[in-house]
Amino acid sequence: MNRFDQRIAMITGAASGIGRACTRRLVAEGATVIALDRDETALSRLQAELPVEADHLARTLDIRDAAAVASLVEEIITTHGRIDVLCNNAGIAGTDHSPIQDNDLANWRAVVDVNLLGSAHVLQTVAGAMRAAGRGAIVNTASVAGLRSGAGGNAYSATKAGVISLTQTAACDLGEYGIRVNAVCPGLIETGMTRPVFEYAAAHDKTHKLGARCELRRYGHPEEVAAVIAFLASDDASFVTGQALAVDGGNTASLNMPGMKF
Repeated sequence: MNRFDQRIAMITGAASGIGRACTRRLVAEGATVIALDRDETALSRLQAELPVEADHLARTLDIRDAAAVASLVEEIITTHGRIDVLCNNAGIAGTDHSPIQDNDLANWRAVVDVNLLGSAHVLQTVAGAMRAAGRGAIVNTASVAGLRSGAGGNAYSATKAGVISLTQTAACDLGEYGIRVNAVCPGLIETGMTRPVFEYAAAHDKTHKLGARCELRRYGHPEEVAAVIAFLASDDASFVTGQALAVDGGNTASLNMPGMKF
C-alpha cells in the first residue's frame, strides 16, 4: 500500500521502539518522514536505514524545548509546505515505581514535562500549521496505563490518562478544521522502555508469564502498534477522531483482579 504518497509525516520519539517501527511503516507506505528524537546515537542509526533517495529528515529534538519545537515546525513548513501527519510518540517511563505515598516529586515533574506538557506543545504547534492547510491527522501515543491501574507507575499512568483526555479535547477543538486526533494505547510491547520488565522476568524465571494477562496470551511487538498508528493516520480512518484505541492483546477487556499484577 502507498497510503502516504506525497504526505509529510512528523514523528517524535522516532529512533527506537514504537517510534522506529512507525517511521519504517510510514516510509514503506510512501511518506516523507521527519524523524525526531533526543537520542542522537539512535537517531543516526535510524537515518542510516532510511532510503537515501527520499527527502527524509532525521533531527535531534527535545520536545520539552518549546522554542526548538516551534523552530522545527517552521522549518518543515518552509521546506515542505505542510505537515499532513503527526505521530506524537515521544515519552518516558520515569524512574519511580513506588506506591503513591512514597513518590518522588522530581520524578513526577520529569514525566509530566515530557509525556504531557511536551506532547501537548507539539500537538498545539503542529495543529496550527495543519489548520492553515485545512486537514491533518494526529496520533498520540498513550498507554493502557492511562486506562487501567497496574500497567505503570503513578506519574506515568497519570500523564498517559492526560494524553487520552488531550486527544479527546483536541479532537473537539480541531474537527471543524478537518484535523483528526486519535490515540493508541499500547499494552505490554517489547521495547527499550519495557526492557526492565523483560529483564526482571528472565532473571526470576517468569518469562513464560509475559503477556499472560492478555487474552491473546502474549506480549506485543512495536510493528503491531505501528500498523494501528498508520491506520489512524491514513484516509482509511477518515471518519475516526477523538478515540483512544487499545492495542493490548485484549488486556483491558478483562478484569484486573487484585493479586494479578506481574
